[in-house]
Amino acid sequence: MTEVVLGVDLGTTATKVIAVDRRAKVVASAEREYSMRTMSEGHATHDPSRVLDAAFQALAEVAASGTVRALSLTGAMHTLLGLNDGEPVTESLSWADNRAVEQTERLRGTARGKALHQATGTPIHSMSPLTKLAWFAEHGFTAQKWCGLKDFVHRELTGRFTTEHSSGSGTGLMDIRRLEWHPDALDFAQISADQLPELEAPTAHSPLTAEIPGLPKGLPVVAGGGDGPMGNLGVGAVVPGVGAVSLGTSGALRVAQEGPGVDDECRTFCYAIGDGLWARGGAISNGGVVAQWAAETFGVDVGELLTRAGEVPVGAQGIVALPYLLGERAPWWDPTARAALLGFRREHGPAEITRALVEGVCQQLATVLDAVPHVDSVRVTGGAFRSPLWAEVLAAAFGLPLEITEDSEGSAVGAALLAWRALGELESLTAAADIVVPTRRITPDPDKVAYYARKRPLVQRAYGALKDLWEDQRP
Repeated sequence: MTEVVLGVDLGTTATKVIAVDRRAKVVASAEREYSMRTMSEGHATHDPSRVLDAAFQALAEVAASGTVRALSLTGAMHTLLGLNDGEPVTESLSWADNRAVEQTERLRGTARGKALHQATGTPIHSMSPLTKLAWFAEHGFTAQKWCGLKDFVHRELTGRFTTEHSSGSGTGLMDIRRLEWHPDALDFAQISADQLPELEAPTAHSPLTAEIPGLPKGLPVVAGGGDGPMGNLGVGAVVPGVGAVSLGTSGALRVAQEGPGVDDECRTFCYAIGDGLWARGGAISNGGVVAQWAAETFGVDVGELLTRAGEVPVGAQGIVALPYLLGERAPWWDPTARAALLGFRREHGPAEITRALVEGVCQQLATVLDAVPHVDSVRVTGGAFRSPLWAEVLAAAFGLPLEITEDSEGSAVGAALLAWRALGELESLTAAADIVVPTRRITPDPDKVAYYARKRPLVQRAYGALKDLWEDQRP
């Protein structure tokens, strides 16, 4: 039988497990869905036991797909749950949980906030466990231990309470240079280091102790990493000059670099990949969700609406969109940001509005590109790119060719490649650049590149002006 490793991706709406051979080919997969609970107070959570059950079921389904050498974990970053006597006493707060807006606003923009961003690599934003822990403390809730959802699943698989530097670098609590919990971050969060998991390298592994049909006890369970950094690894964007964009409901741009560090203006994050590689970049809260919103609002199929929007000339007939339906992350890191359509007139319809929203998202990602190290090309993955419009506009906004990795499982493949590295079967993580080969390339139209570059400063000016306006209207 083919030798494989299993990549486990604990996602926002489902857990997927894939079996991957040494050449990053996916030979089998299984998926189990679950829901994210949302409330009007900004809460967005998962039931940890449902996610755990989904992982165990999907692992059992693919266990017979080959000779399994190891399994490796990845998952959505910035999650948080509390434990007492090893059992969850909170739901798992997701990256989308915005209950800590007040704690975020008190810290963001201060000297202390900037110092913590620079030291931990995590922006001051309500997504981070740093601010979520402060929210819990200020509401009088305590727990014996705190960890991420992936750490909880890892503990159930191995019996060890650990996290790795990749997920740790997304908590806002870890010093990215010393690779240990940061004292001032712990002080702000009002917890102690012994309440958090032990830190270890992404390639560290522990023996499987859980009962999973088809998998032997003692199988190496590789610590893995966050879904963002593993996404870079999974598309081979692990060498200088090659960026990675994922675009689904939300989106992100990340570029690999040697060693940790964010930009001086604190526009970016910096999360560990492994082997001394780090992913610097920014996530945006509004990606394909803007087209879905438009389709629901206008009562039109999203694919049809995007096709019609593709027939609208560049510039959306004069509409400029700030697409902040869900607030915004990079580079503003502002959960209170509001969406806006500027230049909207009676003659504009669903196609023009949708085109403007797509352009707004791509321009937002381009502002993130301006804050990362030099990029020559970008590898992209995600459901949004099934529409030619998204790829066309993003290539023009970036002024760079896009290399599309079809059928890539992204983060799960990255976790699997990390497992092969942990087993000594992969010479280095940078070798992924040669293993994962894009299937097609999109070259931008020079005239469109010039247009979007000329219009991009308007985005920042409009955001700043409208932010001041909304501030003036607060009670």
